[in-house]
Amino acid sequence: MSIENLKAYDPFADVGEVDDIRIQQRNGRKSLTTIAGLPPELDQKKLLKAFKKEFACNGSLVQDEDHGEVIQLQGDQRLKVQQFLATEGIASKDQVQVHGF
Repeated sequence: MSIENLKAYDPFADVGEVDDIRIQQRNGRKSLTTIAGLPPELDQKKLLKAFKKEFACNGSLVQDEDHGEVIQLQGDQRLKVQQFLATEGIASKDQVQVHGF
């Protein structure tokens, strides 16, 4: 085990002005998809409900002091979220930044 594995990791360290989709590894094969930077005029609860129904996963809203409300979804949903935002007209594919491994 190396010392680098013990460093604190902030998944929202360089969130920009545009929609930002990240994956955060939990333990083993488990992961979280985080969505930050959505426009404030969108109803986050309705969007979360639509994500959960469309992707058949669980999720929650987390309040972050720097980025406001952040949507967390279980599993790797990065490409599905990007496609969903593009088809619903919320954001174009070039406005959405997908991060991760």
